Amino acid sequence: MEINRVSARDIAKEHYELVVIGSGFGSSFFLDEALKHISGRALIIEWGDFHPWDWQIQNQASSLVLPESTYDNRGEKPWNTTIALGGGMNCWYSQTPRLHPSDFATRTRYGVANDWPISYDELEPFYCQAEQIMSIAGDPDMAQVLPRSQPFPQPPHKGSSIDMLMKEAMPDRHFIMPTGRARVATGTRGVCCANASCNLCPMNAKFTAQNGLPHLFSDPKVDVLLKSEVRALEYEGNAIKAATIRGADGEFKVFGDLFVLGANAIQSPAILLRSDIDYGDTGRGLHEQVGANVEVYLDGLGNFDGSTITTGLNYALYDGDFRKEHSACLVYFENRWPYGLRPEVGRWNQLLPLMLVSEDLPNPDNRVTIDPKTGDAVIDYRGESDYGLKGVQYGLDNLEKLLSPLPVESIHFREWRLTESHVQGTLRMGEAGDGSVVDGGMLHHRMRNLVVVGTATYPTCSPANPSLTAAALSLRAANLLFS
Repeated sequence: MEINRVSARDIAKEHYELVVIGSGFGSSFFLDEALKHISGRALIIEWGDFHPWDWQIQNQASSLVLPESTYDNRGEKPWNTTIALGGGMNCWYSQTPRLHPSDFATRTRYGVANDWPISYDELEPFYCQAEQIMSIAGDPDMAQVLPRSQPFPQPPHKGSSIDMLMKEAMPDRHFIMPTGRARVATGTRGVCCANASCNLCPMNAKFTAQNGLPHLFSDPKVDVLLKSEVRALEYEGNAIKAATIRGADGEFKVFGDLFVLGANAIQSPAILLRSDIDYGDTGRGLHEQVGANVEVYLDGLGNFDGSTITTGLNYALYDGDFRKEHSACLVYFENRWPYGLRPEVGRWNQLLPLMLVSEDLPNPDNRVTIDPKTGDAVIDYRGESDYGLKGVQYGLDNLEKLLSPLPVESIHFREWRLTESHVQGTLRMGEAGDGSVVDGGMLHHRMRNLVVVGTATYPTCSPANPSLTAAALSLRAANLLFS
């Protein structure tokens, strides 16, 4: 992939129309839309380096920077990020369900958490746009739960025999997982081979910045500054003026008209706090989903004949008035065997691994601060909410009924999941004065030339994977800003 590399010394004191901090989903999709509108130059600043796909496969790594080296974690829960050009697009598993319409209004509908300042309907056209860019393979039947105005770009992956039985019994609740793993080869991507190594895809089948957005980094209007950390933003009145950058050659400053902050939900608030831009609940509300692993032993029915790592997604326990008391639960039907195959002769594949994933309530006491001596990010996470834990228990309690279309022999709880690797919250969107940091257009309430992108802006937690929504939000924010 061709990259217009510059050094910090090269661009010291330069002025750009657009300065983009970070290069993950939020930043890259915003830039993809912005480049259609700006006439001046843009700068991408990435803390990590560029690691080509073949290097990642050979080294079995997405980055040389360990996530835990970029912050001080005061708790035991891991917080996974990827510090490299392309951010989380390097290592994601590319599961791409949309958020549910109810996820945008949990306060209004159920009296919990915070409403988003936008609705599903407002975001829907940009979901379609993001799906087109990523060539998402999806099940058209999902429109029964998640309404859509355009078809999926690619047909769904092959479901398992189990999925076919579940779809027959629950045609409006059980679907084939939508995914950024190609079902049909594209000009830059192979076909998913279902080897369960999605974080480091050996077929280059999943969407990444390298195979899906390479034009961003070679565009003649774009400079790319790698291995450089943004330490602070300089402001005057209600506008950001400059970014202070720390690299191998020391500290430098770059100026700009519009700044986009997409350095993940840990580093983005740290940058603002170091800059004395502590508006609303900056740094507060760090969260992700709560999850558990289950294995189901089947009587005479084999599994693992689907065409990708996660074949089914079941919404039977997702939405309803019960969300007033406990969270929604989304059930993932797996096409892999994390605990091994069954040992009985002739029954090795009569096994169904499941992931039960629930939303969690963002807690302001779960937060990112900065070390007063070093200015580095500090994670202070106090744990999941009872609301989220009860949501998983709700799934466990109803699993036997949910699986009634299948010949279930026994159900085995295996473990609580340490993490879903979805770092969310800390710079939530909302209405000015309600504790939120950015508005519905993702503009900072105070700094009106600062766009905050990525999952840091999420007011609440959905059981669904968050990456597609981050991409859609950025496309919408750029469209609003430049229209």
